[in-house]
This record gives sequence, structure tokens and C-alpha cells, in this order.
Amino acid sequence: MNNLELTTELTTELRNLIDQMKAGNRRAVARLITHVENGGPETARNIIKEIYPLTGKAYILGITGAPGSGKSTLTNQIASEYLKAGKKVSIIAVDPTSPFSGGALLGDRIRMKPNFTNKNLFIRSMANRGKLGGLAMATKDVLHVLDAYGSDIIIVETVGVGQSEIDIFKSAHTTLVIMPPGMGDGIQAIKAGIMEITDIFVVNKMDREGADRRVNELQTMLDISEKIDVDSPNNSIRVLRSKGWRPPVLKTNGLTGENVPILLDQIKKHGDFIITSGLKKQRLIFRYKHYVVDILKYFLLKNIEKIVFSNPKINEFIEKILSYEKGNDPYSISDAIMEVFLNRYF
Repeated sequence: MNNLELTTELTTELRNLIDQMKAGNRRAVARLITHVENGGPETARNIIKEIYPLTGKAYILGITGAPGSGKSTLTNQIASEYLKAGKKVSIIAVDPTSPFSGGALLGDRIRMKPNFTNKNLFIRSMANRGKLGGLAMATKDVLHVLDAYGSDIIIVETVGVGQSEIDIFKSAHTTLVIMPPGMGDGIQAIKAGIMEITDIFVVNKMDREGADRRVNELQTMLDISEKIDVDSPNNSIRVLRSKGWRPPVLKTNGLTGENVPILLDQIKKHGDFIITSGLKKQRLIFRYKHYVVDILKYFLLKNIEKIVFSNPKINEFIEKILSYEKGNDPYSISDAIMEVFLNRYF
């Protein structure tokens, strides 16, 4: 079969932007991200191939939780603490997609306004592109851009719909789940599969009634979770959640910053734990497997019609279907084509 047709040329504009980014130009970073978002994986692949040797140094912190839990306000406080410590911080705020422009609604950035002028902070709102609670492929590409930019900490705050938050676990080193008091019943956390993806639970808005009750509910659910098929080999996410680490449950106040330094200490402890336990490498393998699958899905789907309709050898397979013989049904022929394809490229 013919090779898949992929554009491998890095334009002069993109090369100049990458050079400017390496020099610390924030505007160049923003423009590169715009190219990734608007140009799709074809553009992203050329950028990532060029900058990839500069990546692998940033610590990725995922923050998720239901709407109204105070994620953006708390994210601003977390960023402030890291900035005080001299860290270079980037924030990706994954907002719902606008039905008109296809872009992000920018609500999260408004709540982070107090830090806008800090030269060590970069904030970008990105649309979830219809992936409820998850990360669009562009977001995963942008993580590499911000890593290459020299970010010490990259915070990814997801749209947070409560049921589909697994993607953030696939990308982050440490995942925080923010849960306010007095919103919904405690069992919702188990229904959402939250126990499997959480490294640290944060009960935000601790000044409100019901905060201590929510902490107790989470502790009880952690007790139950530890007794339910913890060692199940079929649950890859649960296995990666790590033995030896029980997610702490902390109370914070995103408005005042109360207990946020304690939260950062727990993030540091978890970061140290995944290194000493060997879990960091396991999670990176898990992350990049899913990343590669996303890339393959895109390019294979984009090129599959071209492969089937333009390659004469495919006709030999298709004609076998017309024999109506056992073993020549469309599924069997598709299996045969896939085998040829895999032998050709792998």
C-alpha cells in the first residue's frame, strides 16, 4: 500500500515562532497555540516534532470537579503560591465550546485576573471541542508547547461535568478533584468513577456549612474503595492509582487562600511518591499510549477512504466479497486488509 500522505514541512513562520518561544517570547507561545488549535493535527505534528527534545521537564497538575466547586478561584490561588516560590506557571483552562465561534467562553480566565500581569504566568483558555469533561487532542499538543516554553508547572483545569473526567488523569502527574460542600449526594463521587482518578481530594469553600460532612463522606468512600477489587488487573486506571498512596482529603478556601500552602505540600509529596514508587514512568507510558492512539485515529480516519478508493490492490480484496463465500464476508476482508496494513507499517 502507498504511504500515508502527511505534510512534514515546517513553515518559515512556525520556525520563527518556535525560535521566539525559545527566547521566552510569550506572544510567540500564544500564536503557536493558535496554530495548533486552528491548524489541527497536521500543523501540530510539525511543531511537536521540532520542539519535542525541549519537553519532559514540566510538572502537570490536573484540576477537575463539578461546576460551581470553585475550581478557577482555587487554581488562581495555587498559581499564586507557585509564583511566590519563583516557579514559571502555565494554566490551560478548558472551557465549554462556543456554539457560534467554536472557541472557549473565557469564564475561567476572568476569575484568574489578579495574576494576569505576572510575567511568569501564562494563561490560555481552550475549547473542549465537544469532549465533555475530557481533553481535546489540541489540549494535549499544547501541553508540549508549554513544556517546551519552559513551564515548571502546567495546570490543566477541565470543564468538569462530573461523569467524564478520565482524560485529565491520562495527562497529569497529579490529579486534584475539587468537591464543594452541600452540592449533591456523596455517592455521586463513586458513580462518576472519581475514586480511580483522584490523587488528592479538595473540599473547597470550607467556610460553608457541610464541609466537615463532605470530608467524612469522602473518607468513608475511600475506605470502601480500598476494599473493592483494588488489585483488579482489568482496571488499568485503578492499578495506576498506586498502592501505598491513599488520596488525602483537604479543606481549602479558594477566595482567601486558606490551606492552599498545605495543598501544595501534598502535591509535592505525591510528586515525590510517584517517582520513588516507579509510578511516574508507568503513568507516562499510559499517557503516551493514549496520545499515540488519538494521533493514529485521526490520521487513519483521515486517510482511510483515500487508501481504500485509490489503491488498486484493495479491489482484489473487495471482489472476494462478491463471491459470497464463507470467509469472504466484509468483516473477514476488513481483517485481511488490516493485517496487510499492519505488516506494511509495523
